[in-house]
Formats: sequence, C-alpha cells, structure tokens
Amino acid sequence: MPDEKSAEMSNRHPTFYATNSRFFFPITDILGKKNLARGKGARYEPAMARAPHSNPKRRSARPPAAPPVADALTATADANEDADPAPPTPQPTGLVVVEQMAPALPGLSLDDAERVERYVGKASADATKRAYTSDWRIFVAWCEARSLPALPAAPAAVAAFLAEEADSGIARSTIGRRLAAIVFAHRAANLIAPTEQVGAAVLDRTLRGIRRDKRQDRPTKKHAADGDILRDMLRAIPGDEIRSVRDRALLAIGMGGAFRRSELVALQLSDVTFVPAGLEILVPFSKGDQLGQGELVVIPDRPRIAAVALLRAWIEAAAITEGPLFRKMTPQGRLTAKPMSDRGVALVVKARAAAAGYDPALFSGHSLRAGFLTEAGRQGANPFRMKEHSRHKSLEMVGEYVRNFELFRDHAGDKFL
Repeated sequence: MPDEKSAEMSNRHPTFYATNSRFFFPITDILGKKNLARGKGARYEPAMARAPHSNPKRRSARPPAAPPVADALTATADANEDADPAPPTPQPTGLVVVEQMAPALPGLSLDDAERVERYVGKASADATKRAYTSDWRIFVAWCEARSLPALPAAPAAVAAFLAEEADSGIARSTIGRRLAAIVFAHRAANLIAPTEQVGAAVLDRTLRGIRRDKRQDRPTKKHAADGDILRDMLRAIPGDEIRSVRDRALLAIGMGGAFRRSELVALQLSDVTFVPAGLEILVPFSKGDQLGQGELVVIPDRPRIAAVALLRAWIEAAAITEGPLFRKMTPQGRLTAKPMSDRGVALVVKARAAAAGYDPALFSGHSLRAGFLTEAGRQGANPFRMKEHSRHKSLEMVGEYVRNFELFRDHAGDKFL
C-alpha cells in the first residue's frame, strides 16, 4: 500500500507513473489532461471529447479569393489565428487509465516532481506536440471504430491504419508523421512501440510498400513571396491604419530576415537594434537552435522593400516600448499585448496575397522565408552567405533554391542551341 505522501503525489501528479522504479514522459501533452485517471496494470481505454464548440467566434475562416476589402481579410486572420479548425465529428482527446497504478517515485518530493514534470513537458516543440496530438486522435478514432486497442497497439493494426491512410490519398510525409506520433505515444506511456514489438515486420514491409507506391508523388510546395510578389503585396495594403502598418512591417521583416513563423512571433522589442546600416535582430532560439545560443540576423537599410523604415513605422504607430514585437489585434482593430501566433502570420500572408490578386491557397507563412532565398538565388547571391542569413544547418537545403537558376546559367548549349 502506498504511504500518505505517495498517495498525495498520486492525486496531485496524475501524469507521473511508476514502472520498476522509473518514471516516464508525462503523457498529458499527447493524451490530454482532463481524461486521465489512475490505474494499475497499464490498461487503457479511449475517452471521447465533447462536441466541437459552437461559438461562431472560434470557427476557422479562410480569406476569400477576391476580397472586397483587404483589411477585412486581415481582421479575419487576427480573429481566427488562435482558433483551431472544428473537426466534423467528435474526436477522442486522450486515454483513460482504468485500473489502479502504483504512485510514481514514492521518495520524490512534490516540489521535485513538479519541477521534473515542468521541464520534461518542454522537451518537445509546441508545433511537434500539436501535430502529434492531431495524428494520435485520428489513430485513436480509427481504433475505436474497429474496437481495437490504441495503446498498446499491435503492429498489424498500425499497418492496417497506415494502409487505409495511404489508400485515402494521405501524403507519404504525413503517413510517416502519423507513425512517429504513434511511436511517441507508446514510448511516453513506457510501452513497447509497435515498430519494436514481435511481429513488427508486417508494419515495416507495409510502410516500405506505401513509400514505394507513392514514390512518384511530389510534395506540394507553396509559392515563394519573392521580391516582385512581396512588393505587390505591400502596395496592396492601403492607408496608415494600425493593422496596415503592422502587416507591412510583418511581411517586410519576415522576408528580409528569412524568418520562420515561429521566429517572427517570438521576437521581442529588446531583440531589435537599429544601427546606421540597418537592423540587427537577435533570434533567441529557433528550430535549428533549440538550446537558445542565439543567432544574429542583419537586414540592410535598402529602398526596394524598405524593411527598416516599415518596422520603425510600426513600432512608433503601436507605441511599443517593451514586450512582443508583432502583436495580435482584435477584429475591431484594437491592439493587444499578446504576440501573434504562427498561424496568425500564415493567415496574414494569405490575406495580403489575396488582396494583391494572388491565389491565397498557394501561399503560407513559409512563403516569406522561401521568398528571400528564392530572390537571393535568382540574383546570384553567394550560397554560403544565403546559408548564413537563413540559419540553415547545411548548404544542401539552400542549394534547392539556387539550383533551379544555376541550371540555365552558363549552360553547355548556350553557344549552339
């Protein structure tokens, strides 16, 4: 029987479990906090979520292809940047442990357990957790429809799930991420992943077959907002209303610094320094710098995009003295102290592309970063300097943007074709 201290920990820390004197990753990030109960024997049953919220303010909206008013589009983007698309049917949010489990690490103090839980929860990026959570819910729903256990899942069941996903037209990369989420959930629950269980050969061969069958598939890439497109988008933003000023600065800085969406929304005013030659922006951490060593991005003061002038105009118009650099606004145009979300950046890019006469479905938040590299490659920039500016870890990634233009430069058949 657990002592009183262990029982208290069991009640206060439902995300920690004991298995042979070890604790494992808190599964609440993937399986959901509200539907976790305590048990012994690690038997799990799926728990269904409540019906999607009916509040119309939480519904997702995409900007129309031919918007009558550009600001109405970007206002819609702000209103929906934090709203998750409502699923067509209720989805399972987690798993309920239905049998009693022993409390985790009986000798660990409550404060120690809280600290460990907090830092373990930060081990994975938020975007990764969101993607894995979505994939896991889809898999649990598939298992429920067939009365199959999702945790632990048999290799044959996972193989059947992935095969059905492939037949329904799901992209090869998405199928790979689905499997990664299933493996992650099993390891988080201290269970053997389906890829490592007896009988995993059928799963491995199924995945190979899917990859082989879809080898002709080419990933759909969003358009890059290169120099010409970005100038069109900036010109299509009318007036000096606060939202217009923000969006111009967001687009110009996003492209000029080759920033990722996550980097843009994480910027603080204290990260920006105006210097005679332009801007120095400290990126505290990023996808390629998870430990937060920091990377310096410089944007020269040039007249074509005028990123420096547009950012200065935004800071002055918004009267920002500290805190987040790019901030969310209400649909009514009121500035808030909250930073924009990465989804909000994508919606603004789509809205402003639509206002400039482009198909918004062809653009995303990554279009700004890709736009810089595409334009730099077109202008014959040094690939090493491009890599340095974009903070890519290898030249191979940058080479994709340069290669298309280099194919026609100094072609072997220039003299006779």
